[in-house]
Amino acid sequence: MESDETRKTRGRPRAFDRALALDKALRLFWAQGYEGTSMSDLTSALGINAPSLYAAFESKPALYSEALELYLARQHEQITALMDQALSAREALEAMLYAAAEQYTRPDQPAGCPIASGVLRSAEANEAMAQLTATHRRNALAMIAGRIALDIRRGLMSTQTDVDGLAMFYAGVIQGMSVQAIDGASHAQLNALVKIALRAWPAHV
Repeated sequence: MESDETRKTRGRPRAFDRALALDKALRLFWAQGYEGTSMSDLTSALGINAPSLYAAFESKPALYSEALELYLARQHEQITALMDQALSAREALEAMLYAAAEQYTRPDQPAGCPIASGVLRSAEANEAMAQLTATHRRNALAMIAGRIALDIRRGLMSTQTDVDGLAMFYAGVIQGMSVQAIDGASHAQLNALVKIALRAWPAHV
């Protein structure tokens, strides 16, 4: 015979786990893209109704923005460690590229990167989301450029190095790797791509 406490526990609504819901939203946006993810998709994946979703996250754009911030926070520690451990900009970029090859093809998560392959073009109503992902990509570009500039100041690279051009090239490689992963490229194939891309690093110091 059930006790009163058991009946109360069984009938009590399950507490809403906001962190878990945000993680589920991230994976959904990651797999389907912003425009490809409907409110119905979100409420179904998160296990809540639309009013509850709005109460927790305000809007679909706000949820998308917060989901990207979650992804960036998770990546920040790894990227910072790679940058700090590397003795040069080339070492840092090499480590980042090989890490991306592994991350973008992991079987336990959607392929590619939700930032690198995020909203590129969109309907006018979603232009703000396209600008959001573009801003995150520009931040990544600036980080790469900053690491190259540091090597120049340290005398490890020539003062004639085209900082912006070199940074843009490798940022483009990272974005391209994300697209290739989404299209089905394997870890080994992306590693081969990285090996070729590193040959473009300027030989002069």
